[in-house]
Amino acid sequence: MDFLFVISSFLLATTTCFFHFADAAQFAITNNCPYTVWAAAAPGGGERLERGQSWVIDVAPGTAGARIWARTGCNFDASERGSCQTGDCGGVLRCQAYGSPPNTLAEYALNQFNNMDFFDISLVDGFNVPMDFSPTSNGCTRGIKCTADINGECPGELRAPGGCNNPCTVFKTDEFCCNSGNCGPTEYSRFFKVRCPDAYSYPKDDQTSTFTCPGGTNYKVVFCP
Repeated sequence: MDFLFVISSFLLATTTCFFHFADAAQFAITNNCPYTVWAAAAPGGGERLERGQSWVIDVAPGTAGARIWARTGCNFDASERGSCQTGDCGGVLRCQAYGSPPNTLAEYALNQFNNMDFFDISLVDGFNVPMDFSPTSNGCTRGIKCTADINGECPGELRAPGGCNNPCTVFKTDEFCCNSGNCGPTEYSRFFKVRCPDAYSYPKDDQTSTFTCPGGTNYKVVFCP
């Protein structure tokens, strides 16, 4: 039998077993805002949360490209179809896709390099509600917050109903959208960074904005902490 085939089969089996036996990560999502929010998660769906209410989701190990956010100003009918002023995800209550800007994002990828979780708060899609994104287990204690009055202080050209937009959505240029991958800080990214130093302020803002915990950690996301 081919040696490389044996090794490849062993690695595949090991990886499969790891993800089979690894615990799902639990995310406790709480609304502390003095108004209703419609929490959204991809993967996970969506849930209406009145002030003080929580929603818990379990996310499979190995999940990447995931995010949690708040939707505001929503109206849904009996079939769970409608729209939101901020964060709308295709007009449905149970999100299957990402939300529309402006929305404050809790982003994460589980069990990645060296079995570490990577997580961040991103303002690359703008801002709608203050947020706390923090680990709650596994001895990991470094959380992230973005609690500034960004909506109240938002530059006029970025103002949007219910939030503060990102410059890419407004101006649609490579300087702000970073489609070429060569973008840098701008006056608008600095506006966000000064107010929320730990959050992503533009697409290449990795060095000061990505945090890690060991795989298997649980987390909380709090709107208006």
